[in-house]
Amino acid sequence: MKDFDKLIWRDAITLVDFFAVWCGPCRAMHPVIDRFQERMNGRAEVVKIDIDSPEDAAVVARYGVAAVPTLIFFRRGEILWRGSGAMDYDCLVRIFEQVEQRVRSEAR
Repeated sequence: MKDFDKLIWRDAITLVDFFAVWCGPCRAMHPVIDRFQERMNGRAEVVKIDIDSPEDAAVVARYGVAAVPTLIFFRRGEILWRGSGAMDYDCLVRIFEQVEQRVRSEAR
């Protein structure tokens, strides 16, 4: 839990992907998430959390993750956006850009 808190309390925007290995939509999202991570070039960090992993059970419970995939954008510990279900790359980028814009406008 402490390591997770360190990840989401950074100044950088962090995308947390809550997934399950048995979940078809989650498997479909893996290439989307990987492409997003690769193309963001440091603009966003990506963390993947397997909801069935005993080590991550406290994090899953803390955020009430009941459906997978669930994606949450964090910055400084704050949830900036949360959604469940599969989406394509372009949709994920649009959501990230809205989150990024919000962060920039709040910094002014």
